[in-house]
Amino acid sequence: MSEVSETQVGEVDENALVERARQNDYRAYEQLYRLHVGRVFALCFRLCNDRDMAEDLAQESFVLAWRKLSNFRGDAAFGSWLYRIATNTAISYLRKQKPFRHALDIDDVDESEYRETTDEQVGLERAIALLPDGARTVFVLYSLEGYTHDEIAKMLDIAQGSSKAQLHRARKLLMGHLS
Repeated sequence: MSEVSETQVGEVDENALVERARQNDYRAYEQLYRLHVGRVFALCFRLCNDRDMAEDLAQESFVLAWRKLSNFRGDAAFGSWLYRIATNTAISYLRKQKPFRHALDIDDVDESEYRETTDEQVGLERAIALLPDGARTVFVLYSLEGYTHDEIAKMLDIAQGSSKAQLHRARKLLMGHLS
């Protein structure tokens, strides 16, 4: 069976792709890559505010996921597992950087990458990009990726209260940017 099995709604069966990829089927992994690269890149870009670095971090995340594919237990969706790897990869990179190393030029936010987005969505992405590193990281992890303050605190090696304070700061700054 060389074809990817499909669900009733015509979507690629991710579990079948994962199983094929575990058997060193590079084409199956390439399909997994294509399914998830956009969101992985967006996550990395939101966290590091540097397009080139986000591309590197996304690529590194996929390479790491390929190497660790045998460790994927299937308790959660492959995408969730992959996004966790990407999050950890980006956070590891950010820890190695000096605070506030990346100042974003607002012109670096390429609106063409946000296909079929509204002006409000583009404005929100720009406002998120302008947040200070700590506030942006917590905001992205909590509000966009769905992590809890406890999980964020452990990932970033900060107190849970610091995570909450950074989220509050991010929301306050976003409201200022968007008003």
